[in-house]
Amino acid sequence: MEIQIAAAKTNKYAVTESGDTLEVVERPNGGLSVVLADGQTSGRGAKAVSMMVVRKVIGLLAEGVRDGAAARAASDLLYTEKKGKVTSTLNIVSVDLHTGTVVITRNNSAPFYIARREEIDCIDSESNSIGTARNTRPVISEIPLEPGLVIVIFTDGLIHAGERAGRPMDVCTSLQAMLEEQEPAPQAIADALLAEAVNLDDGRPGDDISVVVLKVLERTGDDVRRMMVRLPISID
Repeated sequence: MEIQIAAAKTNKYAVTESGDTLEVVERPNGGLSVVLADGQTSGRGAKAVSMMVVRKVIGLLAEGVRDGAAARAASDLLYTEKKGKVTSTLNIVSVDLHTGTVVITRNNSAPFYIARREEIDCIDSESNSIGTARNTRPVISEIPLEPGLVIVIFTDGLIHAGERAGRPMDVCTSLQAMLEEQEPAPQAIADALLAEAVNLDDGRPGDDISVVVLKVLERTGDDVRRMMVRLPISID
């Protein structure tokens, strides 16, 4: 099998810095982890919060700490640093080669989606953001690796897109339409979901939006690992 991971993200309209932070780290026993955090509000302050959370998590994951324990440690750190007055959402998606599973660790009221070919499940069990109390526990899901598996996680800017105009984003329907028509690459899925959200907000996103898509495929090609990052910038 082959794992492909793609992301697409954009800032809140008229805000120069995204409050979302996304990182990928290799696991010491094999596999990868994707860590996505969304700091409270937006802009530079939110970015500082989400970066602090993500750096804490990836540092612990790199040392072999389990995902749930890393999430709880990040929550305690944020609670201590901000005295319980600032929150952040947190998602960790880990490809664990030891167990042959994908582990999703979630402190986020926004759901995530699991697609197995044309069957789509929305996982929306109650989950609390981190930073408001000690020992805040994440909700953890574990899914066997199998070809055709697609997992979509995102920050809440995606599901709130279009609300101002009374036409909220329907992630499940959009994902279903893409998977019924073809076998889209994970980058195509992430780009399409983000583009639809921005369009629903009339080109002026009401919040930072980040979308991460993991897809499991039949293995093809060589044994080389590859990663591509695109970062548009403007220098004054």
